[in-house]
Amino acid sequence: MPQVSTFFGITIYMYYAHGKHKEPYFHAKYQGYDASFSIRNLELLSGYLPKKAATLIQEWGLNHHLELMDNWDRIMRKEPVKKITGADHD
Repeated sequence: MPQVSTFFGITIYMYYAHGKHKEPYFHAKYQGYDASFSIRNLELLSGYLPKKAATLIQEWGLNHHLELMDNWDRIMRKEPVKKITGADHD
């Protein structure tokens, strides 16, 4: 799984799992929890994360929406993703 960002113990990954979701998304892992978020509206698509972690991820995603969409386009073209600055550096 290509790692895109890390902040406050949260790791963000992006890859395409055929048929998993019908929209651009990213994965987040935190303390053994795993969830997927929509890039378009930052809605939790699947999985679970503690509320504080989910809120941090959604705020980060809002601040980096264009970079996330650019990485999604890269994945669709089978190109490597680019790293995105973590919320601890925003």
